[in-house]
Parts: sequence; structure tokens; C-alpha cells
Amino acid sequence: MWPKTDLLDLLGIDHPIVQAPMAGSTTPALVGAVSNAGGLGSLGCARQTPDGLRAINADIRKATNRPFNLNFFAHEEPNLDPAAAEEMRERLAPYYKELGIGEVPQATVPYAGFDDAILETMLDLRPPVISFHFGLPDDAAVQALKEAGVILIASATTVAEAKLLESSGMDAIIAQGYEAGGHRGTFAGPMETGTVSTFPLVPQVVDAVDVPVIAAGGIADGRGIAAALALGASGVQMGTAFLTCPEASVHAVWQKQILEGQAEDTMVTALSSGRPARLVRNRLYNELADLEHDAPPFPVHYSLVAPLRTAGGSQDTPDFQAMYAGQAMAMNRAMPAAELIETLVAETRDVLSKL
Repeated sequence: MWPKTDLLDLLGIDHPIVQAPMAGSTTPALVGAVSNAGGLGSLGCARQTPDGLRAINADIRKATNRPFNLNFFAHEEPNLDPAAAEEMRERLAPYYKELGIGEVPQATVPYAGFDDAILETMLDLRPPVISFHFGLPDDAAVQALKEAGVILIASATTVAEAKLLESSGMDAIIAQGYEAGGHRGTFAGPMETGTVSTFPLVPQVVDAVDVPVIAAGGIADGRGIAAALALGASGVQMGTAFLTCPEASVHAVWQKQILEGQAEDTMVTALSSGRPARLVRNRLYNELADLEHDAPPFPVHYSLVAPLRTAGGSQDTPDFQAMYAGQAMAMNRAMPAAELIETLVAETRDVLSKL
């Protein structure tokens, strides 16, 4: 039934639906459910240690014998600016006091990107698919993974980025539109260049590269999948749609915000981590808006706000959580992941049959 099968053939899956990685919100159970249902389950591995990755890989392989994807951030090591960090600490102090969680911690670099230790672990574990966000690790790492037989995917927010990824050896490219929830994948040029919407971005990327293109951003049901396929995409990546599945690790307040929210309730801000990301508006990000361009770089800023997120969750308030979600969140359905895949496939078939 699918108009293009190049992505299906590449990944060894039945349906051209990739569940977005979403570090911190995905679980081996979610990955397994999606992969067993014929899609590509993905798990966000930012902040994971080699030992943690081994445990995750084992859990996923227990949950499914189908292909799955492990995702990594490929950010550059940040420079720690003490002055910028101290200004942010001062602004955050009243919120720490309000929540009763002590002093704002000193700024740190809480985790590295795709370093040598992670590379060696991946070469040992050899997951079927690895995807990257914020660009790519160095050429040697990419080549080593390809020689190990791992399928590689990465995100692009512009045509120029898509061309760079193809020339660097990516087997497929995610065209991430501005509607998408979570962190923007922009890595080549100013962040302002990576604000193209899904509908104009996808066909331009399809025309510019020869590898399968996966459309991402604002896709929530079979109509969106059919539209992406009509634009020439070989598949879709959906993240927000899976946040209200019981297998996801998402706070009940966050799920409520998604199910009751509208597109205009999301915003793009760097104040959740130091790098622009789309999430549900809340008090913290609204009140700190004047510091939008002064936040310490990713992931340094995360080290300053992480305790607020944790406390906000513990106290069941949306005011301080980072509730990542895309502009299509109002279309979410609360159902098990396998049922969601089945529903999406049926909806897409229905739409395609009427075209």
C-alpha cells in the first residue's frame, strides 16, 4: 500500500513510521511496542553512560527482535561563561526558594556529546540504527559505524544541512519542520535559518538528496502521514503523538497539557536547555523571556534548570517542567503504542484510497 518502499527496505520495517527518540520520555517498552507493531521504535540516549547504554540495549532486545534506533546528540563541547551563568543563577534563585529546593547549583557541563567512549560502546553493541541530532560526530566515527553495518540517520532543518548529511554518508535524512516538538536540529549556520515549516521543507529536501527522506513536524494522524508521502517523503517521524501512550515516561501533568492544549500553547525557547526547543508554554519560560538570548550554552543551561524540572514534577505543577511538544499536540490520542500504530496505518490507508 505504501507509495515508496525505499525506507521500509532500508530499515527492515513494515510501516514508514518512526517514533521520535525524545530523550527522557521514551522507554525500552515504548521502543519495543512500536517496533513490534511494524514501525521503528527509537530511544533518546543523551546523558547516558556506556553502562547505561548496555542496559538499555539489553532491555530493548528483550522487548523486540525487530529493528530499533538509538539516538544521540552530536553537539560541540560548550564554553562555560561564568558571567552568563551567574546572571542566570541570580534570576533562578527566587524559583528555587519558592519550591524549597535550596541554592541554585553552580553551572557545569552535565554530559558530553558522542564521544569516544560512546562510540566504542556502539561499535560493540551494534544497534540496527543510530540517529544523530545537532549534526554529526567526526568523520572517523561515522565511517567506523558504517563499517560496522549500522544504518545511520540524522536531522536536517534546511536543504543545505540535508546535502551536508548526505555527503557525510547518512543513509536517510529526517527533514525536521519548525512545527516539531523538542530540540531544533539546526547545526549549519545561524539558528534563525532552521525555521522552515514541514510542508515547504520536505519536498525541497526530497529534490535535493538521493537518500530516503523522513518528514517530521506537525504530523499527528493518517492525514499528516499521507500528506508527507504526497510531498515525496518515504516516511514520517512522530514524537508528540507517542507522549500520551502508557509506555512513555511522561509526567501526568505533561500529558494533561498535551491532551488539553492547542497549537498556540507551544513556544520555541532556548531556556529549557540552552538550545532552542519547542515546548508547552509555562510560567518559568514566560517570566525569563528577556533572557532568551543570554542563556548559557547547551547543555550548560540544563545543569541550572534541571532541579526546577524535577521539583516541578514532584509538586505536580506545570510551571517549571520542560514539557516538549509540537504544534499538533491537540490531535493526540491516549492509547497504547501498538494500537496507535495500527490506527495511524488504517487512517493513512483510508486517506490514500480516496486520493
